[in-house]
Amino acid sequence: MFNILLYAVLVMLSLSILGYVYRLIKGPTIPDRVVALDAIGITLVSITALVSIVMETNAFLDVILLIGILSFIGTAAFSKFLAKGVIFDRDRNS
Repeated sequence: MFNILLYAVLVMLSLSILGYVYRLIKGPTIPDRVVALDAIGITLVSITALVSIVMETNAFLDVILLIGILSFIGTAAFSKFLAKGVIFDRDRNS
């Protein structure tokens, strides 16, 4: 019974990624696309965790950590780019 529930949640999360990809492509503004990318990253972390539970292994925990960190860094970089127009501030006058 528990495995059936896990597989059902995996299917629902996969369908939600399709919705996020649609928003990523169709999004009317850049912030909509950034939010869609962040949501895809969070959903990938969830899917990887559920696959780890289904396979009864903890081998994917490093992958979960890596996806989470990359998703956060990407969102922070996009947000800074949207706010200032640059990601790295290089002040050479100091």
